Amino acid sequence: MKKSTKKTRSAGKRKPISPGEMERPGSHSLEVKYVLRLYINGSTLKSTLAVENIKQVCEQHLNGRYDLEIIDICLQANLARDEQIVAVPTLIKRLPRPLRRLIGDLSDQNKVLFGLDLKIRE
Repeated sequence: MKKSTKKTRSAGKRKPISPGEMERPGSHSLEVKYVLRLYINGSTLKSTLAVENIKQVCEQHLNGRYDLEIIDICLQANLARDEQIVAVPTLIKRLPRPLRRLIGDLSDQNKVLFGLDLKIRE
């Protein structure tokens, strides 16, 4: 009679996370860090709304797992040119991959969550 060679992990040990798993789209791991850039144009109504909306989404759904940089294209036009920004407000999700761009005041939370890979399309 053969003995079973089934391996078991001891309690309390976790399987190591590979770098590919850290950046997998749609991954809801607590380890995933989001790197976001929001390009705005001064203190226009749409820009102000976009800032408020993305901060709310980040606080509710990313819980400290994000870096949000807000760039005013009036003050830093070179960054907008380098990033090929043609409309503002524009949110760019750099990490986790894939890179995504969301344009507008980000008021449709479902679209923002889907664009950030935090929600599956219904």
